[in-house]
Amino acid sequence: MVELRPLGVSRVFTDGRDLFTENLMPGVSVYGERLVSWRGTEFRQWDPRRSKLAALLLKGWKILPLGKGSQVLYLGAASGTTVSHVSDLCPEGTVYAVEIARRAFQKLLDIAEARHNVLPILADASAPEAYAGALSGVDFVYQDVAQRDQVEILRKNLRFLGPDGSGILMVKAASIDVAQPPQKVYDAVRRALRRGGLHALGTVPLEPYQRAHAAIVFEFAH
Repeated sequence: MVELRPLGVSRVFTDGRDLFTENLMPGVSVYGERLVSWRGTEFRQWDPRRSKLAALLLKGWKILPLGKGSQVLYLGAASGTTVSHVSDLCPEGTVYAVEIARRAFQKLLDIAEARHNVLPILADASAPEAYAGALSGVDFVYQDVAQRDQVEILRKNLRFLGPDGSGILMVKAASIDVAQPPQKVYDAVRRALRRGGLHALGTVPLEPYQRAHAAIVFEFAH
């Protein structure tokens, strides 16, 4: 018998060890994750080794401003593992999921067919004008794009983020500069965000779940 309790952040639950989100599509497992029932509701286990956002929360981060109706721009959606959990957290909102790789996008389409709040967009996140007509303002930007110009890609997509919005940039250090220690890369990214008018609320390395990755949580500087 599983006993869950709120984690204290954005409708995420824990059994004291693992994380869970309430399943938007009861009975359906997205990537082979465990399904459990608690107090008449079904939940999906959230794997931190397959989802950097889960890793961030397990590292103790408590600020995740996602509500039931949040509008989310997800850049680098891949095959939709984390997208599906964000979908659980925003059942009355929309997750605009941008992915450029066609093979991964096909899996994303399969998820979107079952989940009414996921809108898949086959496009390059570095060229947001291609999908500007598909969305207006969003509350939250989540970016997981393993490219050298990660900060520039984020900057180009800030046009969609409302003035009170926030977001998370998942930084893969080796994609930016393989010769530098990861911490130096994270520091350089923070400085670049500051020059771009953003305020970093925190930088959280994701070891042991994700090697040489860090999450930088940001908002507009006021």
